[in-house]
Amino acid sequence: MLSRPLLRFVRDDRRINFMRGRHMGLIVSAVLSIASVILFFQPGLKLGLDFRGGIIVEAQTPGAADFGKLRSALEKAGIHPDAVQAFGSPRDVRISINAPEGADREAQTQKLVDGVKTAISAAEPGTQVLRADAVGASVSSELFRDGLLALGFSLAMILAYIWIRFEREFAISAVVTLILDLTKTVGFLAITRFEFDLVMVAALLTILGYSTNDKVVVYDRIRENLRKYRTMPLRELLDLSINETLNRTLGTSMTVFLAALPLALFGGSTLTGFATVMLFGIVVGTSSSIFIAAPLLLLMGEKRLRKGSSTPEAE
Repeated sequence: MLSRPLLRFVRDDRRINFMRGRHMGLIVSAVLSIASVILFFQPGLKLGLDFRGGIIVEAQTPGAADFGKLRSALEKAGIHPDAVQAFGSPRDVRISINAPEGADREAQTQKLVDGVKTAISAAEPGTQVLRADAVGASVSSELFRDGLLALGFSLAMILAYIWIRFEREFAISAVVTLILDLTKTVGFLAITRFEFDLVMVAALLTILGYSTNDKVVVYDRIRENLRKYRTMPLRELLDLSINETLNRTLGTSMTVFLAALPLALFGGSTLTGFATVMLFGIVVGTSSSIFIAAPLLLLMGEKRLRKGSSTPEAE
């Protein structure tokens, strides 16, 4: 005999009428996505080294970093940094420099990196250089294009998968919901000013995969109930299906959220942005599976998926 789980987010006998707020959910989602698209263009994303080209040097000073002193030392050495900022602890410094132009860029880049190391070591003796990366302008544009192609290809494959596994209405509503999730995450990136680089492309693809899995679970239950309750109105059936999968949805989301939370808090400069965006994507993906995907399915499939009477009937 199986024991009951120690933690349940919702009682098994509780029935929440999610479809009652479907119009408000769709309107709020659309407004947020439109605002995110506007933020994408103005002020735009803060492109990382991978996509804008340039040099990133990360260093650790013996004590709390004096950023004014470091910037002055770089300026005296003839190096004009785009940004000198903190990351992680007060001892950690990140220096960003635009990519050099002209001929022999590789030699100029190496000269800049060496100059940065010399200048900050002279300004703060005992400083350790943790990382020095450089990406050329032509390579960065190719990486940006490939990143966008990866996102587009992912959406196309998800559409094909759900179209094959489910009916057309399921596929269209799922992809529309995923696009709304994606635009909100892009808006979050624009607001928080996390650098948009290949790591963030990986975060977006991970969010798409997680959100797709979440919606497939709900859609599977909807399809089962469509066969089980042949005359139940679609609105009631969607509410029933969401309630039946709610504990599983919330439990899975909480598990992934708690796994990503330490990375967001203690992951350092490389992982903090990735994990924070993941946390946002988990919240958005979970809420959209409940409040967006099902209402869209009701909007597009009410006439085709359910034509019966209003009396529920179980086989």
